[in-house]
Amino acid sequence: MNVCPDGDNPLYPPPPAYNPQPEQDRNTHVPNVRVPTVSEDVAREALLKFVESKWTYSSKPARNLTFKELKPITVYRYRLETYTETRTSAWQYESYNGQPVDGPQFGMSPPPWDIPVSMPQRYTDMVQKIRVPHSSFIKMCHKCNGCGRTRCVHCHGRGQKRCTFCHGNGRSRNKRCTSCHGRGRRRCISCHGQGYKTCTVCHGSQNLLHFIELTVTWKNNIEDFIPDRQPDFPDKKFEKVTGDPFFIDENVLVYPIQGFPDQEICDVSSRLINEHLNRYSATSRILQQRQTIELVPLTHAHYSYGGKDFSFFVYGIENKVFTAKYPSACSIL
Repeated sequence: MNVCPDGDNPLYPPPPAYNPQPEQDRNTHVPNVRVPTVSEDVAREALLKFVESKWTYSSKPARNLTFKELKPITVYRYRLETYTETRTSAWQYESYNGQPVDGPQFGMSPPPWDIPVSMPQRYTDMVQKIRVPHSSFIKMCHKCNGCGRTRCVHCHGRGQKRCTFCHGNGRSRNKRCTSCHGRGRRRCISCHGQGYKTCTVCHGSQNLLHFIELTVTWKNNIEDFIPDRQPDFPDKKFEKVTGDPFFIDENVLVYPIQGFPDQEICDVSSRLINEHLNRYSATSRILQQRQTIELVPLTHAHYSYGGKDFSFFVYGIENKVFTAKYPSACSIL
């Protein structure tokens, strides 16, 4: 299947009648959430696992360090998911070999948003291509002009090429060329001496079946936000770990969070919801939205080793470790 050379790819906005409204007067109920903590044993085990992945680090400091304080830190992660459906179309063609032609004689082609499709599981990215009903017609191949074959570009239709050994002289080093047997030319390998090749567009069928192909794209558009309040801990580390989702709100269009004790979470909820509505509603159909608040575990572990003070972070349910400085960079255990 191929795209027509002069085809476009128009984007069809959702029909105006589809205009869902957000839920009004929502006041988020925030459950009592206990900040997770880790014990000294868990922190030490996490550090040992981290050290094992660094071949220049010694495990001796991790085994023998003395903890001074394990400080749990409250970290909220807000996430907004907007599940959208987008429809575009483009002219396509394929070689015609006698297959049925669903043309305009069977009726008018339906509008893009009236074509039924099977929606995947929510929040799952997927692309589905559908042939638009009654849009097909047969046309002579534009590549070979209906001949089914094209002139070989390697020999320019001659079926032979100049011998590369004797450069067309028929002789090499005053002897008859053994490659072309003195003829100065050799049969073209590309077209097997025919001078032409089967058309690469219609594959010899001489005609093409043109039709409109509808592309339906389902995409889960995700944005995360974590307040940047830990100057010693890089926020990007949170991207690869999970937290405990204690608040989940789901609707066709969700309403900005209100009443949450962290006002920055409320503000970003309002901002992202408005941004998603403006960004996606003009060109796509918003099928569902979901907003969540996660409590991401983060513990700042302070310890001493060799008479000096150090620290590291344990983060995520996976108990990953980040440290800017480790007591020893020696590989000797």
